[in-house]
Amino acid sequence: MLFRVAAFALLSASRVNSSNVRYESRQLSLETKFAGYEPNSKVTDHGAIDLDQAAIETELEKGKDAGGFAIAQAIYEKGGNSKSYASIKLSSGIPKALEKGAKIVGKNTASGAVTGTAKSAAAAGATEIDVVYDTVDSYPHVMCKVGALKIPVTGGCLAATGKVSIDGTEIGYSYDIKTANKNGRTMQGFSTAAKAKMFDCGVGCPHKEYMKFYTYYGQHDYADKWIIAAMGGTKTNFTNGNADFSPLGDVGKTEVIKKGTAYMSVYMYVIREFEDAITDCQVGCMECNEDPVHAWDEGVAFYAGSMTSEANEIGELMYSLADKRCENFKTCGEKGDAISGTSMVNIKLIKLFTKGKNSLLSGKCTEVRPILDEITSLMSVPLVQGTLRYAYKVGKQAGAEKENSEGAAFAASVLPIVHACSPADAKIIYDNMMVSTTPKRDFATVKKAFENNYGCMGITCEMVGTLMEGDKPYADVEVCSSDGPSRSVVMALSTALGAFAVAMLA
Repeated sequence: MLFRVAAFALLSASRVNSSNVRYESRQLSLETKFAGYEPNSKVTDHGAIDLDQAAIETELEKGKDAGGFAIAQAIYEKGGNSKSYASIKLSSGIPKALEKGAKIVGKNTASGAVTGTAKSAAAAGATEIDVVYDTVDSYPHVMCKVGALKIPVTGGCLAATGKVSIDGTEIGYSYDIKTANKNGRTMQGFSTAAKAKMFDCGVGCPHKEYMKFYTYYGQHDYADKWIIAAMGGTKTNFTNGNADFSPLGDVGKTEVIKKGTAYMSVYMYVIREFEDAITDCQVGCMECNEDPVHAWDEGVAFYAGSMTSEANEIGELMYSLADKRCENFKTCGEKGDAISGTSMVNIKLIKLFTKGKNSLLSGKCTEVRPILDEITSLMSVPLVQGTLRYAYKVGKQAGAEKENSEGAAFAASVLPIVHACSPADAKIIYDNMMVSTTPKRDFATVKKAFENNYGCMGITCEMVGTLMEGDKPYADVEVCSSDGPSRSVVMALSTALGAFAVAMLA
C-alpha cells in the first residue's frame, strides 16, 4: 500500500530564539502507528529493526553446532530488514556530480519499477553508487531485504543487470543480488557508532545518559563488546561489569546475546534519537535529520518496533519487555495495579512521546528536556524488574544456566545507571548478578541495593512493584513503599516493640 499523506498543516516558520524555534513542518496522518503513537514522519524503516532482533533470536535458538550462532552474528553485523540498499557498478561514469538523495529508477526481475535514492554524494565520472530503496508507510515496508538474512526477500530488488535512470540519464549497471544488497542500519551499528553520535557529536554532546554507561564500562562500544564476547564465549575487558562467557553453553549465551542486542544496544540508541531531536530543535536546524520531529519519531520507532503496529502484538524490543515484566510485578494498567494488560510504564511513555512530539512541532525546545529525563527514568523500570525477577529465580528457586544468564544480562543493562547514583550499591548488584556458574543471587540484598537508589534514578517503589506469585506477592518478598518504611522495617519494629512489652511485663 502506498505511503499516504492525509493532511498538511503548515506551521509558522518564524524563528523566536535558539531554544524556542517554531518549525515549518508537515502534520501527517500516517497509516502506521507504533503502540498507539502516531508519528509525524515516515519511520517504518526504522521500526523494522525489530525484525532483525527476531531473526537473530530465531537463529540463536538453533544452537552453535547447527550454524545458528554464525548466522545470528552475521545478521547482527550486516542487518537484513532496515535501510536496504544496492551497491551497483555502472557501465560508464555518471556525467555529472550526484547529490545524496538524488532520484534513481530501475526495474526488478519482473520488469516492475524500482525506485530509490543515492545513499551518498558521488563525483562526476563515478562508476559505483549505492541505491537506497524507497519504503512505504505500511508493512512490509520494502520488498528488497537481503543483508545476512537466511531467507531473503528479493522481489523488489533491482534486477542483476539492466539500466537505471540517474537524474534523467540512463546508464547500464550490474551487481550480485545476493551479496550486493546490503543494509545501512544494523544492531551492531547502534553501538559501534556511539562514540561518533553520542560522545564526539558537537552541540549537545556528550549525551547525559550515555556518559553513565561509558563511565561505568570504560568502552564507547560497550554493548558490541558484550555481544561479540558472548558470541565467541570469551571475556570482556571493561573498567567495571566484566563478564566471562566461556563457562556458558548455548542456552546461556543465547540469553545474554539477545538481551544485549535489545536492552543494551537498541536501548541507548532510542535515547540518542531523542537527544538528537532536542539538539536539532535548539539550533534551529531544519536540515539535521530532516527536522527534530523526525528524529523523535525514530526514537519511538526504535523503542516500540514494527510489530507493535499490529493489534495485540507487542514485539521484540523495550516496549515488549515493559509489558512482560508488568505481569510479574503487578504494574500493568493506567494505575499500575493490574496483573495483565499494557504496562503503566508504556502507557506513561506513549503519552510522553506524544507530548514531546507536540512540543517539538511548536518549537518549544526547552520543554522537551524534562520530558526526556522522565522518559529515561521510566525506561529503566523494566530493566530493574528483569534483574530482580531473575535474582529471585536463581537465589530462591534454584534457577539454572538460563535464568542465571538472563539475570546477568538484565543487570548489565541497568548497572551503569545505579553506579551513577552509588558505586557501592552497583558493586553489590554486580557481585550478586555477574555471569557465573556459581552465582550468589541474594535476592534481598540485590533488592535493597536497587531500592537505595530509586530516588536518584527518578523512579519509585510503586513503579517497580512487587514480585508476584500469580496475583499475590511471594510470601518471602518484602513490599517496598515510597510512602513509608518497607514491610521489613515494620516487622522489625513490631518484633522489637513486642520484645520490649514482654520484658516490661516480666
